[in-house]
Amino acid sequence: MSKAILDLIGNTPLVVSKVLNTNPNVKLFFKLEGQNPGGSVKDRPAYNMIKCALDRGEIGPSTKLIEATSGNTGIALAMIAGIYGLDIELVMPENSTKERVQTMRAYGAKVTLTSSDIGIEGARDYAEAKVKNEGYRMIDQFGNDDNWRAHYKTTGPEIWKDTNGAITHFVSSMGTTGTIMGTSTYLKERNGNIQIIGVQPTDESRIPGIRKWPEEYLPRIFDQNKVDTVMEVSQEEAEAMARSLAKEEGIFAGVSSGGAAVVALRLAATLDSGTIVSIVCDRGDRYLSSDLFD
Repeated sequence: MSKAILDLIGNTPLVVSKVLNTNPNVKLFFKLEGQNPGGSVKDRPAYNMIKCALDRGEIGPSTKLIEATSGNTGIALAMIAGIYGLDIELVMPENSTKERVQTMRAYGAKVTLTSSDIGIEGARDYAEAKVKNEGYRMIDQFGNDDNWRAHYKTTGPEIWKDTNGAITHFVSSMGTTGTIMGTSTYLKERNGNIQIIGVQPTDESRIPGIRKWPEEYLPRIFDQNKVDTVMEVSQEEAEAMARSLAKEEGIFAGVSSGGAAVVALRLAATLDSGTIVSIVCDRGDRYLSSDLFD
């Protein structure tokens, strides 16, 4: 049966760890979000944020959209905006990988690069200034409830169904926090004992897609009551695990996925039994121009 490209968002596979997880009493599943048509978990919220805004009449063909992004959300927004005939400007730090910039431009978006010295916070400030002074409208992934609701409607139910309700622990890196907020909300409604583990970088680490936000930049959609435990991972651990996922499990993914896998395996080693699901949020080809796989 033929489908439109947007119908292919979601329903991504769960694959069991056959090598890295060495605890025979624990099942560890990786949810392969790189299988989405735009190549990452961000297809889900990007589609939901744009579609809901269109349905409510908040945006249209004449709207000048803008969004700050570290990469994957921007790619997803560029793809979906292009499908709907919308103009969008995406703002990101200049040290973002070349593949990200080129992919956004391929989908038809305007890409503005800000100084790497000010990071994603600086990109957010730039976008907010354009909204305030030049009549742009921000998608606002950090404060838009349609971000986390995408995962409440899709990611959470998929995990519950595909584990036959057996999931005991959910592990997700935290950036905008939409994935962990929406999935946690759904899973906790089904079984309040499911443990939700968020992944943040150590203070010295710079991991694309994972952040420990300063208080003034903390995503407004984040509710700390929906996360049971936050565990930290170093840049070195996350990068090494991304390479191990490719080499040993055949899962080609980026650094934030490696960070989540580090925590999931750390957790698996401590449990007497359980079923863990860890989000693999994108594909490794987003990082080939970096030194990650050298």
